Amino acid sequence: MPKSKQASEPKAKKETAAKSRPTHEEIAQRAYEIYLERGSTPGDPMQDWLRAEQELAAPKKKSRPKSKVITFAA
Repeated sequence: MPKSKQASEPKAKKETAAKSRPTHEEIAQRAYEIYLERGSTPGDPMQDWLRAEQELAAPKKKSRPKSKVITFAA
């Protein structure tokens, strides 16, 4: 049975890689948001698409909790 395990491993890796890439619809939505952020003024749709694709493909940064500063009155 080791052969079946080896055969499934590459497929699992491909599925993981495919999930990390944004879909066509996600890129289109983000490109449209970029257009709206620009005030719906004419621009280069290809540049919007490439920017959206890059933003969505970038690894997400984990936001760490912000520390609170507490001031005590004396």
